[in-house]
Amino acid sequence: MTEMMIPRTTIVPGAADRAAGARASRRFRILTLAPTSFFADYGCHVRIYEEARALQRRGSDVLICTYPAGRDPSDVRIIRSPGLPGGRQIRVGSSRHKLYLDWFLLLRGLRAGLAYRPDVVHAHLHEGALIGAVISRVCRCPLVFDFQGSLTAEMIDHGFLSPRSLAYRPLRRLEGVINRLADAIITSSRSAADLLVREFGCSPRRIVPVLDGVDTEVFRPLWAWGEEERARIRAELGIPAGRRVVVYLGLLAEYQGSGYLLRAATRVIARRPDVHFLLMGYPGEARYRALAGELGISDRTTFTGRIPYEQAPRYLAAGDVAVAPKVSATEANGKLLNYMAVGLPTVAFDTPVNRDLLGEEGVFAPVADIEGLAERLLEVLDEGERARARGRALRRRAEEHFSWDAAAGKILDIYRRLTD
Repeated sequence: MTEMMIPRTTIVPGAADRAAGARASRRFRILTLAPTSFFADYGCHVRIYEEARALQRRGSDVLICTYPAGRDPSDVRIIRSPGLPGGRQIRVGSSRHKLYLDWFLLLRGLRAGLAYRPDVVHAHLHEGALIGAVISRVCRCPLVFDFQGSLTAEMIDHGFLSPRSLAYRPLRRLEGVINRLADAIITSSRSAADLLVREFGCSPRRIVPVLDGVDTEVFRPLWAWGEEERARIRAELGIPAGRRVVVYLGLLAEYQGSGYLLRAATRVIARRPDVHFLLMGYPGEARYRALAGELGISDRTTFTGRIPYEQAPRYLAAGDVAVAPKVSATEANGKLLNYMAVGLPTVAFDTPVNRDLLGEEGVFAPVADIEGLAERLLEVLDEGERARARGRALRRRAEEHFSWDAAAGKILDIYRRLTD
């Protein structure tokens, strides 16, 4: 397979600038494989969507091939594989339905590839990389694997697999094979790049970290909304006036730390009865609403269910502090960038991914430590102007380091190296 090396071509003096300009302005035809119910208003879907939009803004053409379920954003081009009757439901994470959905996606992708004739196949998730390996060879173009976390670790996180099961070792070996199929791998964090080298023996020359980004024009800072509008948003959500609001936006699940968050919330509310927790997400809304009732904090928690991605900036503006209790060690945590762009001081568990994103202005608790999470939240809630300064610094960090257009530039550089 092609190594990640810039070809050693000789350019005659005087022609170098013209050649570099031609490479920089090249427009690619990109077949993106998304083996998920795209678009579904969470994590990896946001990365797929925003990458596609940023690549299109830079002049490339993107065609997204995905499962039959999902909604269709108006500004990206989507084709869908067939499915079984009644198969339009959006599912999160691992599912046995993927066994046949991936076969349908392979057939649809092959048909699309032969008609579309892509310059690059850009595959998300491990199923996409396996399917993409076939399509890229049929279409005689390179494969780029967008790695967003360990396949087996995700299956364990979702309760679909146990490390002690007979299937674990074969699946772990399959994951290693898939990781080495692509001509280049982009990762959503530096720790993911290290994991690929350390645990799967992938060549570091093929791996390029391309961290998640955020649209800072869409995710406007708190101070751009104004106090009257923020109060109106809180009233719409039924949050009583005068409460300090801790916001969470994302999936509701144990590997996302939802149970840890609610148990930490009981400790925060016991000491600060004026605090209210706004929890925005799915699919575990009913489960965690019931847990909040058992913990006696229902009157100080609001569950919204799924929030459309387009409305996320407005609802985040209702918050004073943001929290990200995700405990998964291998996945990205893109919600942090949305919090940062809105200018929310943010508390998260202390993981390499979270430190990569939040930097020195993040507030960190030991992983899975309920007391620690509660203490850090109370500290930020009591910081006053220091907390507001943290939020402003995180906003600047998002503006300076986490642009989707900059991420698209790195991806285009990879495409050029593979195709020149």
